[in-house]
Amino acid sequence: MSGPAVLLLVAMLATLVALAYGGGSAAQLLADPGPVVRWGLPLAKLLVNVSAAGTIGALVLTVFALSPREPEYNTAIDFASGSAAVFTVASALTGFFTFLQVTTIPLSFDDRFSATAGQFFSDIEIGQAWLGTTLIAAAVTVLCFAVRSQTGLVFVTVLAVGALVPMALQGHAAGAEGHNIAITALGLHLVFAAIWLGGLLTIIVLRKQLAGGRIDVVIDRYSTLALVSFIVVAASGYVGAELRLGTWERLFTPYGILVLVKVFALTALGVFGAVQRRTLIRRMQRSEQAGRPHAGRWFWWLVVAELGFMGLASGVAAALAKTATPVAQVTATQVPTSTPAQILTGELLPPELTFGRYFTEWSFDLAWVLFCAFGIFFYVAGVARLRRRGDQWPVFRTVLWVTGMLVLFYITNGGANLYAQYLFSSHMLMHMALTMLVPVFLVPGAPVTLAARAIRKRQDGSRGPREWILLAVHSRYAGILANPLVAAALFAGSLWVFYYSSLFSWATTDHIGHEWMVVHFLITGYLFVQSLIGIDPVPYRLPYAGRLLLLLGTMAFHAFFGVTMMTGTGLLLADWYGAMGRDWGLSGIADQQMGGGIAWSVGEIPTIALAIAVAIQWSHSDEKETRRKDRNADRTHDAELTQYNAQLARLAARDRDRAE
Repeated sequence: MSGPAVLLLVAMLATLVALAYGGGSAAQLLADPGPVVRWGLPLAKLLVNVSAAGTIGALVLTVFALSPREPEYNTAIDFASGSAAVFTVASALTGFFTFLQVTTIPLSFDDRFSATAGQFFSDIEIGQAWLGTTLIAAAVTVLCFAVRSQTGLVFVTVLAVGALVPMALQGHAAGAEGHNIAITALGLHLVFAAIWLGGLLTIIVLRKQLAGGRIDVVIDRYSTLALVSFIVVAASGYVGAELRLGTWERLFTPYGILVLVKVFALTALGVFGAVQRRTLIRRMQRSEQAGRPHAGRWFWWLVVAELGFMGLASGVAAALAKTATPVAQVTATQVPTSTPAQILTGELLPPELTFGRYFTEWSFDLAWVLFCAFGIFFYVAGVARLRRRGDQWPVFRTVLWVTGMLVLFYITNGGANLYAQYLFSSHMLMHMALTMLVPVFLVPGAPVTLAARAIRKRQDGSRGPREWILLAVHSRYAGILANPLVAAALFAGSLWVFYYSSLFSWATTDHIGHEWMVVHFLITGYLFVQSLIGIDPVPYRLPYAGRLLLLLGTMAFHAFFGVTMMTGTGLLLADWYGAMGRDWGLSGIADQQMGGGIAWSVGEIPTIALAIAVAIQWSHSDEKETRRKDRNADRTHDAELTQYNAQLARLAARDRDRAE
C-alpha cells in the first residue's frame, strides 16, 4: 500500500472513531441536518486539510529543496497541481455541507433552495470564507500547470497559503474571548502542519526519482523544514488547546482526551523527525557505499509509519473541529452585562494604565514570539558557524541584533501591545518603537551579510535561504525600495496615509490589519535606517552629508505630523477610542493629543542616535580613506605626490619661460 493511501485510510478511521467518541456525530436536538451532513462534513474537511497540505507542502519543497535541473522538480509541481484540484473540489463540498448544516434546508432543486444557497455564499461570512477558499484553490490549480519558474512558484505558494486564511478566521468566534490569539494560533497550525505533512507526501511521490545520493540531500533539506514546522505546530497547538480547555481538569473530558491523542501523535512524529530519520539516512549512505542499496527499505518503512501517525493526528484534528469544547465560545454581544470594551474587542478592559503596568501586563502574539525566537536562534547559529570555520564576526553586531529582537518581542507582546487597543497614546508608542527604535538595533546587526557568509551555497541549481535572500536583496524592486529617497518617502509619507485613511480603522479593529501594521512599520523603519547607517549591501548610498540632510528633512516632516496630532481637536476613530467606556485615564481627545506628543518627542531620541551614528561612520570613513592613501604612499614611495610636484614644477618653468 502506498504512503498517501496509508495516510488517508488512517486519517478517515481516526476521524470516524473520534467523532463517535467525542460526540461530534451525534444528532442535534433541534434542526438536525441529518447523518449524511453530520458524518460527511468532517470527512470533507479532512480531505481539505490533506489536499491543502499536498499543495502547500509540494510547493514549499519545490522552491526550497528541489533543483529545476532534476526530473523530480516537474513531478513535484504536478503533484501540487493534482492536490490543488482535489483541494478545490473538497473545499466546494465542505462549503456545501456547511450550508446544509447551518440552514438545515433539505436538498432540493427548486428556486428557494438555490436562492438560499446563493445568499449563503454571497452574504454570510462562513459561506464567503468557503467560497473564497474554493476560488483560491482553483486559481492555484491552474497556476501550477502554467508556472514552472522558481521565482514564479514563490508567488503561487503565497497564494496557496492564502487559501488557509479564511479557514483560520472561521476557527474561533469573532468577539469571543481570545479571538485574536486563537486565529493566530490556528493560522500558524494550519500552514506549518501543511508544510510538514505535504513535504513528506511529496517525498513519497518522488521516491523513484530520488534514488541514489539525491535522496540524502532532499531529505536533509526537508528535515530543516520539518523541525521548524514541528516547533510551530506544537506551540500553536498548545495555545489553541489551552484556549478551548482552560484548566487541566478538562483534559479528562471527551474533547481533552482527543487533544491528548493528538499530542501523542505529534510527539511520536517529533521523535521520528529528530532522531530516527537522520540515523537511517546515515545508514542508507553507508549501505550504498558498501553496495547494499536495499538497506533504504527501512527508511521508507519508517516514512510510511510516520505517515500513519500524521493520519492519526489529521483525523483527530478534523473530529475536534466538530466536538463540543469545554469552554464555550460565547461572544460579548450574547452577554447582557458585557461592557463597551468587551463588545468592541472581545476582551475585558485592562486595569488602569500606569508606568509599571507597561512592564507587568502582557498580551502575547504567538506569531511574533516565534519570529523573535527564530530570529535570535538562526542569527546566533550563523555566528557560531562562522567561528567554527575560523572567521570573525564583531560581537557588537550580535549584541545589537539580539537586543533588537528582544525589544521587538516586548513591543509586540508587552504592555504597549495590550493597551494599544484602548489608548491612542499606547498605539503611537508602539508605532514609534517599531519604526524608529527596533530598526536602530537590527540594522547594524547586518543579517544579510551574515547570511551570505554563514549559509552554505547551493551547487545543484536549487535555491536555499542564501540564494533567496541574495536574490531578493539584489532584485530590481528591492533596489527601488532601498533607494534613500524612496525609503524616506515611505517612512514619512506612510504616517499621513495610514492615520488619515481607512487603514487606521482596519489595523485597529481587525487582527489581520494589526499584523499588517506591525510588518509595515517595521519594514519601512528598517529601510530608512538601512539607508542611513546600514552595513548590508544596497545598490546606492548617499554621501554622508546627504544622509544627514535626509535625516533632518525627514524628521522635520515627522515632527510636523506630531505637532498636528497634538493640536488637533477631532478624535480619530471616535467609535473605537471614544467608545471604550473607560472610567480611568485621559479623555479620548486628550489621549490622542498625548499620542501626538509621543510622535514628536519620543521620535527625536532615535533621531539623535542616528545622527551620531552617521557622524561616527563619516569620521571612520575619512580615517579609512586617509589610511588607504598612506598605505598607497608607502607602497609606491609617494609616487602620486612626486608626480604632482613634478607637474607643478613643469607649470612653474613654463610660466618663467613665458615671462622671459
